[in-house]
Amino acid sequence: MSESTNLTSMGEIEHINVEEVMAEFDRESNTRHYKGVPREIVRYILAGFSLYVFYMNLISAWPEQIRRASFVGLVIFMAFMLYPARKKSAKIENYVPWYDILLGVLGTGSFFYYVINFSSMAQKATRISSQDVIIGIIGVLIIAEVCRRVVGLPILVVASAFVIYAFASGYSINRIVYTLFYTLDGVIGTPIGVCSTFIVLFIILGSFLEKTNIGAFFIDIANSIAGFSSGGPAKVAVISSALEGMYSGSSVANTVGSGSVTIPVMKKTGYDKDFAAAVEAAASTGGQIMPPIMGAAAFLMAEMTELPYSTIAASAILPAVLYFAGIFLMVHFEAKKLGLKGLPKEQIPRFSKLFFKKGYLFIPIIVLVVTMSIGYTASRAACLAILASIIVSMFRKETRLTPKTFVEALENGAKNTIGVAAACAIAGIIVGIVSLTGIGLKLAEFLLVLSGGIDIIALFLTMISCIILGMGVPTTANYVIMATITAPIILKLIPDTPVLAAHMFVFYFGIVADITPPVALAAYAGSAISGGNPIRAGVIATRLAIAAFIIPYIFVLNPAMLLINTSVFSVIQIVITSTIGMFAIAGGLEGFMKKKLPWWQRIIAIIGGLGMIDPDIVTDLVGILLILIVVVFQYVIKDKTSQQKSA
Repeated sequence: MSESTNLTSMGEIEHINVEEVMAEFDRESNTRHYKGVPREIVRYILAGFSLYVFYMNLISAWPEQIRRASFVGLVIFMAFMLYPARKKSAKIENYVPWYDILLGVLGTGSFFYYVINFSSMAQKATRISSQDVIIGIIGVLIIAEVCRRVVGLPILVVASAFVIYAFASGYSINRIVYTLFYTLDGVIGTPIGVCSTFIVLFIILGSFLEKTNIGAFFIDIANSIAGFSSGGPAKVAVISSALEGMYSGSSVANTVGSGSVTIPVMKKTGYDKDFAAAVEAAASTGGQIMPPIMGAAAFLMAEMTELPYSTIAASAILPAVLYFAGIFLMVHFEAKKLGLKGLPKEQIPRFSKLFFKKGYLFIPIIVLVVTMSIGYTASRAACLAILASIIVSMFRKETRLTPKTFVEALENGAKNTIGVAAACAIAGIIVGIVSLTGIGLKLAEFLLVLSGGIDIIALFLTMISCIILGMGVPTTANYVIMATITAPIILKLIPDTPVLAAHMFVFYFGIVADITPPVALAAYAGSAISGGNPIRAGVIATRLAIAAFIIPYIFVLNPAMLLINTSVFSVIQIVITSTIGMFAIAGGLEGFMKKKLPWWQRIIAIIGGLGMIDPDIVTDLVGILLILIVVVFQYVIKDKTSQQKSA
């Protein structure tokens, strides 16, 4: 994307350099600059990688070790071609330093050494030679450097701590290198297996969807639904980000993509710049938990929990709706408090006309959901959805894919894969050490002792672990890490927890790392657009996303929230009571409903709301009683006072 020009609601033009914002806060966007012939060569190399992925998944019958090792080897080659060691080096056009060429060759060569010698390596087993050990060390260190460049340091620090633990536990370097490099328990373990099979295809699908301009369509749809209401632009941001985020797979990219349009309009409407950045960051992050796609996590969760995709998508609906209801209500109360208006009528598109004109852009998503629901594999469903996106793009001139945009979609898909693959490879190191040393059970036992056997404390400690592990990690890789490391801990600590509830719990808290200070990458990206304070925006975003910090505890302790072991009547009851609960919590946190809430009403509203969200008859009764007290003071008593004054 080049510098974009966006028209605000007041008719003023604002200029936002999207590329600069992405390069600053999204490491995956901080790539080298190529022009002319080198640019075309790089483009076709990346597009070729995407075609290789299709061949590998749809045609080849290679052993898993060869598939995964070749995938990582090619990712390393692309990474050193695109990502410099330091940000400022990216500005030098058509230049790759000699040491990056050397590292790229060594890293790619080490993994293809395994591909070429796979048969003999399988026979050697743990009796690997000194040469094998050296090559394995080179491969692990170079994929770690790729991760540092593309993803960041937090996950590397965690992985290094696990490796140090393995050495401290007395394991030899041969055993550690063998586990991490030459088995399916390390770098080419389950996370990379999932990445090379499912994640990469969903990333390519996202690239094709972007080329059809579905993001702009989502913003128009949101405008037609909520643009007219009080503080409409912020509500538009919530709706559009929920739609766009479910397929984007990146909170930061979603924040910058839709935020470049919505944040300037929110500011012109009258919202504080930090609040505007926080709304976009919280909503964009929440898009990752929005069914039916959930940033591809729904399909991965179906594979990793061995549950039907339809079960995953249905179970995720209510928590996601409550998340966005909480943000929407707080935005509404903030608008009422500030006396803000909606957009002018002439700037709001008509929903029926818009949907009739561009509704066909939903077809690829429908194809994806339907094919998964009837039992297709995630890979096959993603490929059919990509084919559908190509076909529907032909319906209108403004969305039509040309040969150039087709290649660009393949190119962007490959480029966006690098960071996720690097994170998954490093996650494989963590999983490999857990498998080798049994530290997973020891961690669970440690947390059990630390929590004193109290479930809520055990969950809190797991939450902290998820937020730390999820810092700066792309959504899909984030979930794979949580599913393989922290979900088993919950199942060990609280044995009665349904598998789906444990996976949802860790997924939610891995995702909110993007808005939780001090890292809060989505909040930083939003602040770069709004010109606000990133830490303050992160704090506000955390408050707006309060549902994400409450609901996971409830669906672990009471799985009815995920529609597990419940009836139709119970579902209806949960929907009604939870919605009322979010209304009270939003009002309490904002300090406003129909008028300003004094401190004691805010406390009562929040406690009552929490009681209503917990799917239990006793907490519901207590909650509704407390909320009624606040409602009476907010609505009934004010009305009586007004009548007395008018009399």
